[in-house]
Amino acid sequence: MNGAFNIYKEKGVSSFYVVKRLRRILGVKKCGHAGTLDPAAEGVIPVCVGKGTKAVSFLQDGEKSYEAVIRFGISTDTQDTDGKIIRQCDTGEIDIKKIKEALERFTGPQEQIPPMFSALRFKGRRLYHFAREGKEVPRKPRRINIYEIKLLDFSFPDLKILVRCSKGTYIRTLASDIGDYFGCGAHLFSLKRVKVGSFSIENSLRIEEVQELVKEGRINEKIYLVEDLLKGRD
Repeated sequence: MNGAFNIYKEKGVSSFYVVKRLRRILGVKKCGHAGTLDPAAEGVIPVCVGKGTKAVSFLQDGEKSYEAVIRFGISTDTQDTDGKIIRQCDTGEIDIKKIKEALERFTGPQEQIPPMFSALRFKGRRLYHFAREGKEVPRKPRRINIYEIKLLDFSFPDLKILVRCSKGTYIRTLASDIGDYFGCGAHLFSLKRVKVGSFSIENSLRIEEVQELVKEGRINEKIYLVEDLLKGRD
């Protein structure tokens, strides 16, 4: 079996857990995902199997889209709901006009400082290890591109947006930065990845669906072939 599957990751499980389950269900040894989702997040995660793992880095480099809910007035050490509250603040007046101005401000090529609670390394050690020890270390800003931020809903204190962005963009950092822009702080309340390259949420499969397709002998109907995955690569 060679190619990739468009998998829907549920909230509360790690990306590694998804790969582990699929490896067992599909009966394959070579299996890996093309882009981590935090346990609290849900949505599209491409999982490559067999020779399809050659396409992992190509898929990771692709454009991604997310639906995010940002909650104003509360900042956490992880920039999402998993962390400790480090600041609570009166939000004051935030209206739609100001929201639209802020979203425009954060659209386009920019530099983003990655969060301490991340898997990036500093002197060979994962940043989250330092963070759990209460230490903060220098992080180099990373060049990212946020192609579009679409306002979906604003029901105070929650802002729902659709973000279309490049590889390496931390949506929880975007949420925190938007909160800082307004001076009241914010954190990422919920996150759903709706697209990775050509893999969209509408065509994604839950693990239980994969299991059923394997039982029915129809799993090959849902596999993306290696040659199709690599189309458009230079």
